[in-house]
Amino acid sequence: MHVLITGAAGMLGRKLTRRLVDVGTLRGSPIDRMDLIDIVETPTEDSICFACVADLCEPGVAEDLLKPVPDVVFHLAGVVSGEAEANFDKGVAVNIDGTRALFDALRFAEGIPRVVFTSSIAVFGAPLPDPIPDDFHLTPLTSYGTQKMVAEALLADYSRRGFFDGIGIRLPTISVRPGSPNAAASGFFSDIIREPLAGAPAVLPVSREVRHSHASPRTAVGYMVHAAELDGAIVGARRNLTMPGVSVTVGEQIEALARVAGPDAMALITESPDPTIGKIVAGWPERFDTRRALNLGFVPDRSYDDIIRAYIEDDLAPV
Repeated sequence: MHVLITGAAGMLGRKLTRRLVDVGTLRGSPIDRMDLIDIVETPTEDSICFACVADLCEPGVAEDLLKPVPDVVFHLAGVVSGEAEANFDKGVAVNIDGTRALFDALRFAEGIPRVVFTSSIAVFGAPLPDPIPDDFHLTPLTSYGTQKMVAEALLADYSRRGFFDGIGIRLPTISVRPGSPNAAASGFFSDIIREPLAGAPAVLPVSREVRHSHASPRTAVGYMVHAAELDGAIVGARRNLTMPGVSVTVGEQIEALARVAGPDAMALITESPDPTIGKIVAGWPERFDTRRALNLGFVPDRSYDDIIRAYIEDDLAPV
């Protein structure tokens, strides 16, 4: 089994690599090679891992990465939401042009690999029903959401034509993200948990009434692996799926933090409204009907308390 991961140096890419190395198999076969692709150096986890610094936006790069052609491709590479909004050209280049370059290279390569593409719930935009059904029309209100929507459409059409066997998974906001804050507009959802757990202050830029859907990094990686192993015939023609998440308000996040880590952690959060972030978040979906993904075997987190505990077990405790 030969696996290729784009965006491998990112948080989810590293965790996915670690999961695959630990398990050692995918789709019922032993993994004997993993190509880890990113625009920065990617740490290698095992002798089966081969890291390559490459930019999919550069002509000919995608074709070179498919020698030999992998059995499974995890396409995680992308510009995050806040950066895509601030730098339109970069978002289009990476999230659309880079994705199409990879898909076109796969189109002309031998074989029909499984492609798992990480999309986003940002493909939906207000006004929205509550909950949002999996087949609700896509009307994104951000450049990032629009770019993910375009990539979803390409994945569905390329799969329909038999160029590859693709499945797109619309991930909820991933929290709690380890490491330093990133440029994602949703970063504060993790900041207000991660920083207080480390004894550091955190700023909340939106109202405590803001509701959003979340999944832990552990669960997001589980979604990717399950998507890689699903029978494409069962998925059918609708190749993009909304993943289950834990829908909570920011206030409920903070209450979960207090239950898990105590009131002192909660006291480290300071409210300081940011109109720009508030405007972006206001158009985001809050709650989903994900029975289709659940029926296909995707397993979500049980509660936000469990999401915090997963972060402590996977990222805080080892440190």
